[in-house]
Amino acid sequence: MKKKYNSELILKGNMLQAILSIAIPVVINSFLQTMYNLTDTYWLGKIGTEQLAAINLVTPVQNIILNFGSGITVAGAVLISQYIGAKDYENANSMANQIFACAMIFAFACAGICFLTTPAIVAWLGAEGLTFTYSKTYLQIVVLDMPLLYAINIYSATNQAQGDTVRPMLLNLLGIFINMILDPLFMVVFDLNVAGAALATLLAKAPSAAIALYALTRKDKTIHLDLKHIRFEKDKLRSIFRVGLPTAIGGSTMQLGFLLMSRNVYEYGTQAMAAYGIGNKCNGVITLPSNGIGSAVATIVGQNVGANQYDRAEHGYKLSRRISVIFLFVGGLILSSAPVSTAIVSIFSDDAEVIAMAADFLSIMAICCWTNGIYNSTVGLFQGTGHTEVNMIVDATRLWVFRFLTLFICESIFHMGVRSVWFSVVVSNAISSLILWILYKTNYWRKPATIKKASR
Repeated sequence: MKKKYNSELILKGNMLQAILSIAIPVVINSFLQTMYNLTDTYWLGKIGTEQLAAINLVTPVQNIILNFGSGITVAGAVLISQYIGAKDYENANSMANQIFACAMIFAFACAGICFLTTPAIVAWLGAEGLTFTYSKTYLQIVVLDMPLLYAINIYSATNQAQGDTVRPMLLNLLGIFINMILDPLFMVVFDLNVAGAALATLLAKAPSAAIALYALTRKDKTIHLDLKHIRFEKDKLRSIFRVGLPTAIGGSTMQLGFLLMSRNVYEYGTQAMAAYGIGNKCNGVITLPSNGIGSAVATIVGQNVGANQYDRAEHGYKLSRRISVIFLFVGGLILSSAPVSTAIVSIFSDDAEVIAMAADFLSIMAICCWTNGIYNSTVGLFQGTGHTEVNMIVDATRLWVFRFLTLFICESIFHMGVRSVWFSVVVSNAISSLILWILYKTNYWRKPATIKKASR
Protein backbone atom coordinates (compact mmCIF):
# COMPACT_ATOMS: atom_id res chain seq x y z
CA MET A 1 0.00 0.00 0.00
CA LYS A 2 1.31 3.44 -0.94
CA LYS A 3 2.24 5.58 2.06
CA LYS A 4 0.40 8.86 2.67
CA TYR A 5 3.03 10.18 5.12
CA ASN A 6 1.61 12.75 7.60
CA SER A 7 -1.71 13.50 5.86
CA GLU A 8 -3.87 11.97 8.58
CA LEU A 9 -1.92 13.82 11.27
CA ILE A 10 -2.24 17.10 9.37
CA LEU A 11 -5.97 16.71 8.77
CA LYS A 12 -7.09 15.09 12.02
CA GLY A 13 -4.26 14.72 14.54
CA ASN A 14 -2.61 16.85 17.22
CA MET A 15 -1.76 20.19 15.62
CA LEU A 16 1.42 20.85 17.62
CA GLN A 17 2.71 17.43 16.65
CA ALA A 18 1.82 18.10 13.01
CA ILE A 19 3.66 21.44 13.02
CA LEU A 20 6.80 20.05 14.63
CA SER A 21 6.86 16.88 12.51
CA ILE A 22 6.98 19.04 9.37
CA ALA A 23 8.88 22.09 10.63
CA ILE A 24 11.83 20.41 12.38
CA PRO A 25 13.05 18.50 9.29
CA VAL A 26 12.45 21.63 7.18
CA VAL A 27 14.58 23.70 9.57
CA ILE A 28 17.36 21.14 9.45
CA ASN A 29 17.01 20.93 5.67
CA SER A 30 17.14 24.72 5.31
CA PHE A 31 20.18 24.84 7.57
CA LEU A 32 21.90 22.25 5.39
CA GLN A 33 21.13 24.29 2.28
CA THR A 34 22.45 27.41 4.01
CA MET A 35 25.60 25.50 4.86
CA TYR A 36 26.51 25.44 1.16
CA ASN A 37 27.00 29.22 1.28
CA LEU A 38 28.30 29.30 4.85
CA THR A 39 31.01 26.79 3.97
CA ASP A 40 32.03 28.92 0.98
CA THR A 41 31.93 32.04 3.16
CA TYR A 42 34.10 30.44 5.83
CA TRP A 43 36.88 29.34 3.46
CA LEU A 44 36.77 32.48 1.32
CA GLY A 45 37.00 34.58 4.49
CA LYS A 46 40.18 32.71 5.37
CA ILE A 47 41.63 33.35 1.89
CA GLY A 48 40.87 37.08 1.68
CA THR A 49 38.38 39.95 1.92
CA GLU A 50 38.36 40.51 -1.89
CA GLN A 51 37.15 36.96 -2.48
CA LEU A 52 34.50 37.22 0.24
CA ALA A 53 33.23 40.55 -1.12
CA ALA A 54 33.06 39.06 -4.64
CA ILE A 55 30.81 36.15 -3.70
CA ASN A 56 28.57 38.40 -1.59
CA LEU A 57 28.24 40.85 -4.48
CA VAL A 58 26.88 38.28 -6.97
CA THR A 59 24.89 36.04 -4.63
CA PRO A 60 21.74 38.20 -5.10
CA VAL A 61 22.00 37.64 -8.88
CA GLN A 62 21.86 33.90 -8.35
CA ASN A 63 19.00 34.36 -5.89
CA ILE A 64 16.95 36.42 -8.37
CA ILE A 65 16.96 33.52 -10.81
CA LEU A 66 16.34 30.89 -8.14
CA ASN A 67 13.48 32.87 -6.61
CA PHE A 68 11.80 33.37 -9.97
CA GLY A 69 12.01 29.66 -10.63
CA SER A 70 10.83 28.88 -7.12
CA GLY A 71 7.40 30.09 -8.19
CA ILE A 72 7.05 26.80 -10.06
CA THR A 73 7.97 24.62 -7.08
CA VAL A 74 5.90 26.69 -4.64
CA ALA A 75 2.90 26.32 -6.94
CA GLY A 76 3.55 22.59 -7.09
CA ALA A 77 3.67 22.21 -3.31
CA VAL A 78 0.46 24.25 -2.85
CA LEU A 79 -1.57 22.56 -5.59
CA ILE A 80 -0.39 19.03 -4.81
CA SER A 81 -1.14 19.51 -1.10
CA GLN A 82 -4.66 20.74 -1.88
CA TYR A 83 -5.32 17.76 -4.15
CA ILE A 84 -4.05 15.45 -1.39
CA GLY A 85 -6.30 17.17 1.16
CA ALA A 86 -9.22 16.53 -1.20
CA LYS A 87 -7.97 12.91 -1.60
CA ASP A 88 -7.64 13.42 -5.37
CA TYR A 89 -4.37 11.51 -5.77
CA GLU A 90 -4.72 11.11 -9.53
CA ASN A 91 -4.66 14.85 -10.15
CA ALA A 92 -1.96 15.31 -7.48
CA ASN A 93 0.24 12.89 -9.41
CA SER A 94 -0.51 14.56 -12.72
CA MET A 95 0.32 17.97 -11.25
CA ALA A 96 3.73 16.69 -10.14
CA ASN A 97 4.53 15.77 -13.76
CA GLN A 98 3.52 19.23 -14.99
CA ILE A 99 5.64 20.92 -12.34
CA PHE A 100 8.70 18.82 -13.15
CA ALA A 101 8.52 19.56 -16.89
CA CYS A 102 8.11 23.32 -16.31
CA ALA A 103 10.94 23.46 -13.79
CA MET A 104 13.43 21.59 -15.96
CA ILE A 105 12.74 23.78 -19.02
CA PHE A 106 13.21 26.88 -16.88
CA ALA A 107 16.39 25.59 -15.22
CA PHE A 108 18.24 24.71 -18.43
CA ALA A 109 17.21 27.92 -20.20
CA CYS A 110 18.21 30.20 -17.32
CA ALA A 111 21.52 28.43 -16.70
CA GLY A 112 22.57 29.04 -20.30
CA ILE A 113 21.41 32.67 -20.43
CA CYS A 114 22.99 33.59 -17.10
CA PHE A 115 26.30 31.96 -18.03
CA LEU A 116 26.53 34.11 -21.19
CA THR A 117 25.45 37.40 -19.56
CA THR A 118 27.53 37.13 -16.37
CA PRO A 119 30.35 39.50 -17.47
CA ALA A 120 27.85 42.27 -18.27
CA ILE A 121 25.96 41.72 -14.99
CA VAL A 122 29.12 41.87 -12.86
CA ALA A 123 30.30 45.02 -14.68
CA TRP A 124 26.90 46.66 -14.03
CA LEU A 125 27.29 45.92 -10.33
CA GLY A 126 30.39 48.11 -10.34
CA ALA A 127 32.98 45.40 -9.71
CA GLU A 128 36.51 46.12 -10.88
CA GLY A 129 39.89 44.42 -10.86
CA LEU A 130 40.13 41.22 -8.84
CA THR A 131 36.59 41.62 -7.50
CA PHE A 132 35.29 41.58 -11.09
CA THR A 133 37.34 38.49 -11.95
CA TYR A 134 36.35 36.58 -8.84
CA SER A 135 32.66 37.51 -9.17
CA LYS A 136 32.49 36.50 -12.82
CA THR A 137 34.25 33.19 -12.23
CA TYR A 138 32.08 32.21 -9.29
CA LEU A 139 28.74 33.11 -10.87
CA GLN A 140 29.46 31.47 -14.25
CA ILE A 141 30.24 28.16 -12.59
CA VAL A 142 27.61 28.13 -9.86
CA VAL A 143 24.65 28.86 -12.19
CA LEU A 144 25.34 25.59 -13.99
CA ASP A 145 23.93 23.69 -11.00
CA MET A 146 20.39 24.95 -11.67
CA PRO A 147 19.07 21.74 -13.33
CA LEU A 148 20.50 19.72 -10.43
CA LEU A 149 19.07 22.10 -7.85
CA TYR A 150 15.60 22.05 -9.39
CA ALA A 151 15.54 18.26 -9.50
CA ILE A 152 16.21 18.33 -5.75
CA ASN A 153 13.64 21.11 -5.20
CA ILE A 154 10.90 19.24 -7.07
CA TYR A 155 11.60 16.19 -4.94
CA SER A 156 11.37 18.33 -1.80
CA ALA A 157 8.15 20.03 -2.96
CA THR A 158 6.32 16.80 -3.79
CA ASN A 159 7.35 15.19 -0.51
CA GLN A 160 6.54 18.27 1.58
CA ALA A 161 3.08 18.47 -0.03
CA GLN A 162 2.50 14.98 1.35
CA GLY A 163 3.79 15.96 4.80
CA ASP A 164 7.16 14.21 4.41
CA THR A 165 10.04 16.57 5.14
CA VAL A 166 12.49 13.97 6.48
CA ARG A 167 13.63 12.50 3.15
CA PRO A 168 14.45 15.92 1.61
CA MET A 169 16.44 16.68 4.77
CA LEU A 170 18.49 13.49 4.40
CA LEU A 171 19.09 14.23 0.72
CA ASN A 172 20.52 17.66 1.51
CA LEU A 173 22.60 16.18 4.32
CA LEU A 174 24.42 14.14 1.69
CA GLY A 175 25.05 17.25 -0.41
CA ILE A 176 26.44 19.37 2.40
CA PHE A 177 28.68 16.53 3.57
CA ILE A 178 30.21 16.30 0.09
CA ASN A 179 30.49 20.09 -0.13
CA MET A 180 32.33 20.36 3.20
CA ILE A 181 34.92 17.91 1.89
CA LEU A 182 35.27 19.45 -1.58
CA ASP A 183 35.53 23.11 -0.44
CA PRO A 184 38.90 22.91 1.33
CA LEU A 185 40.12 20.33 -1.20
CA PHE A 186 39.47 22.56 -4.23
CA MET A 187 40.10 25.96 -2.64
CA VAL A 188 43.14 25.23 -0.48
CA VAL A 189 44.77 21.97 -1.59
CA PHE A 190 44.26 22.52 -5.35
CA ASP A 191 44.50 26.34 -4.92
CA LEU A 192 41.46 26.98 -7.17
CA ASN A 193 40.34 29.94 -5.04
CA VAL A 194 36.83 31.22 -5.90
CA ALA A 195 36.48 28.73 -8.76
CA GLY A 196 37.03 25.95 -6.24
CA ALA A 197 34.15 27.18 -4.09
CA ALA A 198 31.81 27.22 -7.07
CA LEU A 199 32.94 23.79 -8.35
CA ALA A 200 32.49 22.27 -4.90
CA THR A 201 28.91 23.58 -4.72
CA LEU A 202 28.15 22.31 -8.23
CA LEU A 203 29.58 18.82 -7.80
CA ALA A 204 28.08 18.36 -4.32
CA LYS A 205 24.57 18.62 -5.77
CA ALA A 206 25.06 15.96 -8.46
CA PRO A 207 24.62 12.81 -6.28
CA SER A 208 21.59 14.31 -4.50
CA ALA A 209 19.98 15.22 -7.83
CA ALA A 210 20.54 11.70 -9.16
CA ILE A 211 18.91 10.18 -6.07
CA ALA A 212 16.01 12.67 -6.30
CA LEU A 213 15.32 11.70 -9.92
CA TYR A 214 15.43 8.01 -9.07
CA ALA A 215 13.01 8.48 -6.15
CA LEU A 216 10.64 10.65 -8.19
CA THR A 217 10.32 8.02 -10.93
CA ARG A 218 9.51 5.11 -8.58
CA LYS A 219 6.00 3.97 -9.47
CA ASP A 220 5.33 2.47 -6.04
CA LYS A 221 5.09 6.00 -4.61
CA THR A 222 1.79 7.87 -4.30
CA ILE A 223 3.26 10.83 -6.19
CA HIS A 224 5.72 9.90 -8.92
CA LEU A 225 6.93 10.97 -12.36
CA ASP A 226 6.26 9.10 -15.55
CA LEU A 227 8.90 10.62 -17.79
CA LYS A 228 7.62 8.80 -20.88
CA HIS A 229 4.13 10.22 -20.56
CA ILE A 230 4.66 13.80 -19.45
CA ARG A 231 2.22 15.93 -21.39
CA PHE A 232 1.15 19.49 -20.72
CA GLU A 233 -2.44 19.99 -19.56
CA LYS A 234 -3.91 23.46 -20.01
CA ASP A 235 -5.98 23.51 -16.83
CA LYS A 236 -3.00 22.54 -14.66
CA LEU A 237 -0.67 24.94 -16.44
CA ARG A 238 -3.17 27.73 -15.75
CA SER A 239 -3.20 26.76 -12.06
CA ILE A 240 0.61 26.71 -11.95
CA PHE A 241 0.71 30.10 -13.67
CA ARG A 242 -1.95 31.62 -11.37
CA VAL A 243 -0.30 30.43 -8.14
CA GLY A 244 3.34 30.39 -9.23
CA LEU A 245 3.68 33.66 -11.15
CA PRO A 246 3.01 35.95 -8.14
CA THR A 247 5.58 33.97 -6.13
CA ALA A 248 8.07 34.21 -9.00
CA ILE A 249 7.55 37.96 -9.46
CA GLY A 250 7.53 38.69 -5.74
CA GLY A 251 10.62 36.62 -5.01
CA SER A 252 12.67 37.84 -7.96
CA THR A 253 11.61 41.46 -7.43
CA MET A 254 12.66 41.18 -3.81
CA GLN A 255 16.01 39.68 -4.80
CA LEU A 256 16.51 42.45 -7.37
CA GLY A 257 16.08 44.84 -4.48
CA PHE A 258 18.72 42.87 -2.57
CA LEU A 259 20.97 43.21 -5.60
CA LEU A 260 20.59 46.98 -5.61
CA MET A 261 21.18 46.98 -1.85
CA SER A 262 24.43 45.10 -2.46
CA ARG A 263 25.43 47.67 -5.04
CA ASN A 264 24.71 50.42 -2.50
CA VAL A 265 26.72 48.68 0.22
CA TYR A 266 29.64 48.12 -2.17
CA GLU A 267 30.02 51.91 -2.39
CA TYR A 268 31.18 51.79 1.24
CA GLY A 269 34.02 49.44 0.24
CA THR A 270 34.86 45.74 0.15
CA GLN A 271 34.99 45.50 3.94
CA ALA A 272 31.42 46.78 4.23
CA MET A 273 30.36 44.36 1.49
CA ALA A 274 31.98 41.45 3.33
CA ALA A 275 30.33 42.50 6.61
CA TYR A 276 26.93 42.81 4.94
CA GLY A 277 27.23 39.31 3.50
CA ILE A 278 28.33 37.77 6.80
CA GLY A 279 25.55 39.50 8.73
CA ASN A 280 22.88 38.39 6.26
CA LYS A 281 24.05 34.77 6.30
CA CYS A 282 24.16 34.67 10.11
CA ASN A 283 20.70 36.22 10.29
CA GLY A 284 19.51 33.61 7.80
CA VAL A 285 20.61 30.87 10.18
CA ILE A 286 18.95 32.59 13.16
CA THR A 287 15.59 32.81 11.38
CA LEU A 288 15.67 29.25 10.00
CA PRO A 289 13.16 28.02 12.62
CA SER A 290 10.76 30.75 11.52
CA ASN A 291 11.22 29.80 7.86
CA GLY A 292 10.67 26.13 8.69
CA ILE A 293 7.48 26.86 10.58
CA GLY A 294 6.30 29.02 7.66
CA SER A 295 6.79 26.04 5.33
CA ALA A 296 4.89 23.83 7.77
CA VAL A 297 2.03 26.34 7.80
CA ALA A 298 1.84 26.25 3.98
CA THR A 299 1.57 22.45 3.95
CA ILE A 300 -0.89 22.26 6.87
CA VAL A 301 -3.08 25.05 5.51
CA GLY A 302 -2.93 23.65 1.97
CA GLN A 303 -4.14 20.19 2.95
CA ASN A 304 -6.81 21.47 5.34
CA VAL A 305 -8.13 23.95 2.79
CA GLY A 306 -8.24 21.11 0.27
CA ALA A 307 -10.35 19.18 2.82
CA ASN A 308 -12.50 22.32 3.41
CA GLN A 309 -11.31 22.58 7.05
CA TYR A 310 -10.69 26.34 7.24
CA ASP A 311 -10.99 26.61 11.02
CA ARG A 312 -8.38 23.89 11.53
CA ALA A 313 -6.14 25.63 8.98
CA GLU A 314 -6.40 28.86 10.99
CA HIS A 315 -5.67 27.04 14.23
CA GLY A 316 -2.48 25.63 12.70
CA TYR A 317 -1.44 29.11 11.55
CA LYS A 318 -2.04 30.82 14.91
CA LEU A 319 -0.23 28.14 16.88
CA SER A 320 2.70 28.23 14.46
CA ARG A 321 2.92 32.02 14.67
CA ARG A 322 2.98 31.94 18.46
CA ILE A 323 5.75 29.35 18.59
CA SER A 324 7.85 31.23 16.03
CA VAL A 325 7.56 34.66 17.68
CA ILE A 326 8.44 33.37 21.16
CA PHE A 327 11.43 31.38 19.89
CA LEU A 328 12.86 34.29 17.89
CA PHE A 329 12.27 36.82 20.67
CA VAL A 330 14.24 34.78 23.20
CA GLY A 331 16.94 33.83 20.70
CA GLY A 332 17.24 37.41 19.47
CA LEU A 333 17.85 38.73 22.98
CA ILE A 334 20.76 36.32 23.38
CA LEU A 335 22.30 36.93 19.96
CA SER A 336 22.01 40.72 20.14
CA SER A 337 24.61 40.75 22.92
CA ALA A 338 27.82 42.29 21.57
CA PRO A 339 30.15 39.50 22.83
CA VAL A 340 27.92 36.82 21.29
CA SER A 341 27.46 38.53 17.93
CA THR A 342 31.19 39.31 17.70
CA ALA A 343 32.12 35.71 18.47
CA ILE A 344 29.77 34.45 15.75
CA VAL A 345 30.94 36.74 12.93
CA SER A 346 34.59 36.20 13.88
CA ILE A 347 34.21 32.64 12.55
CA PHE A 348 33.97 34.02 9.01
CA SER A 349 36.65 36.73 8.92
CA ASP A 350 39.97 37.74 10.47
CA ASP A 351 39.58 41.39 9.41
CA ALA A 352 38.95 43.53 12.52
CA GLU A 353 36.92 46.16 10.69
CA VAL A 354 34.78 43.55 8.93
CA ILE A 355 34.14 41.83 12.27
CA ALA A 356 33.10 45.09 13.95
CA MET A 357 30.64 46.06 11.19
CA ALA A 358 29.20 42.56 10.84
CA ALA A 359 28.71 42.21 14.61
CA ASP A 360 26.90 45.56 14.72
CA PHE A 361 24.65 44.48 11.83
CA LEU A 362 23.90 41.11 13.45
CA SER A 363 23.08 42.68 16.83
CA ILE A 364 20.58 45.10 15.31
CA MET A 365 18.88 42.37 13.28
CA ALA A 366 18.77 39.88 16.14
CA ILE A 367 16.94 42.16 18.56
CA CYS A 368 14.16 42.66 15.99
CA CYS A 369 14.10 39.21 14.40
CA TRP A 370 10.90 38.18 16.26
CA THR A 371 8.93 40.08 13.60
CA ASN A 372 10.07 37.39 11.14
CA GLY A 373 7.91 34.96 13.11
CA ILE A 374 4.81 36.91 12.11
CA TYR A 375 6.08 37.42 8.58
CA ASN A 376 6.98 33.81 7.74
CA SER A 377 3.95 32.16 9.32
CA THR A 378 1.55 34.58 7.61
CA VAL A 379 3.30 34.13 4.27
CA GLY A 380 2.77 30.40 4.77
CA LEU A 381 -0.94 31.00 5.41
CA PHE A 382 -1.46 32.92 2.17
CA GLN A 383 0.75 30.50 0.26
CA GLY A 384 -1.18 27.47 1.51
CA THR A 385 -4.50 29.00 0.43
CA GLY A 386 -3.08 29.88 -3.00
CA HIS A 387 -3.22 33.66 -2.41
CA THR A 388 0.37 34.14 -3.50
CA GLU A 389 -0.50 37.54 -4.98
CA VAL A 390 -0.61 38.89 -1.40
CA ASN A 391 2.92 37.66 -0.73
CA MET A 392 4.07 39.11 -4.05
CA ILE A 393 2.81 42.60 -3.21
CA VAL A 394 4.20 42.55 0.33
CA ASP A 395 7.58 41.19 -0.79
CA ALA A 396 7.89 43.88 -3.45
CA THR A 397 6.93 46.78 -1.18
CA ARG A 398 9.14 45.48 1.63
CA LEU A 399 12.22 46.13 -0.53
CA TRP A 400 11.22 48.77 -3.04
CA VAL A 401 9.23 51.02 -0.73
CA PHE A 402 9.99 50.50 2.94
CA ARG A 403 13.63 49.41 2.74
CA PHE A 404 14.83 51.97 0.21
CA LEU A 405 12.79 54.75 1.84
CA THR A 406 14.31 53.93 5.25
CA LEU A 407 17.76 53.75 3.64
CA PHE A 408 17.27 57.18 2.05
CA ILE A 409 16.09 58.76 5.32
CA CYS A 410 18.93 57.27 7.36
CA GLU A 411 21.60 58.24 4.82
CA SER A 412 20.38 61.65 3.72
CA ILE A 413 18.74 63.02 6.86
CA PHE A 414 20.45 61.25 9.77
CA HIS A 415 23.82 60.66 7.99
CA MET A 416 24.22 57.22 9.57
CA GLY A 417 26.64 55.86 6.95
CA VAL A 418 26.72 52.10 6.51
CA ARG A 419 24.43 51.66 9.54
CA SER A 420 21.68 53.07 7.32
CA VAL A 421 21.69 49.70 5.59
CA TRP A 422 21.43 47.81 8.87
CA PHE A 423 18.40 49.81 10.07
CA SER A 424 16.68 49.73 6.68
CA VAL A 425 16.60 45.93 6.93
CA VAL A 426 14.93 45.71 10.35
CA VAL A 427 12.47 48.58 9.79
CA SER A 428 11.24 47.21 6.45
CA ASN A 429 10.85 43.70 7.89
CA ALA A 430 8.82 45.00 10.84
CA ILE A 431 6.48 47.10 8.68
CA SER A 432 5.86 44.20 6.26
CA SER A 433 5.08 41.86 9.16
CA LEU A 434 2.49 44.33 10.46
CA ILE A 435 0.88 44.63 7.02
CA LEU A 436 0.63 40.83 6.65
CA TRP A 437 -0.97 40.53 10.10
CA ILE A 438 -3.55 43.19 9.18
CA LEU A 439 -4.32 41.35 5.92
CA TYR A 440 -4.79 38.12 7.87
CA LYS A 441 -7.33 39.84 10.13
CA THR A 442 -9.42 40.78 7.07
CA ASN A 443 -10.05 37.03 6.44
CA TYR A 444 -9.12 37.50 2.78
CA TRP A 445 -7.19 34.23 3.01
CA ARG A 446 -10.50 32.35 3.36
CA LYS A 447 -11.57 33.40 -0.14
CA PRO A 448 -11.17 30.39 -2.53
CA ALA A 449 -8.12 30.89 -4.73
CA THR A 450 -7.36 27.51 -6.34
CA ILE A 451 -9.37 24.71 -7.86
CA LYS A 452 -9.42 21.36 -6.14
CA LYS A 453 -10.71 19.35 -9.06
CA ALA A 454 -9.52 19.31 -12.61
CA SER A 455 -10.32 17.26 -15.63
CA ARG A 456 -7.71 15.01 -17.12
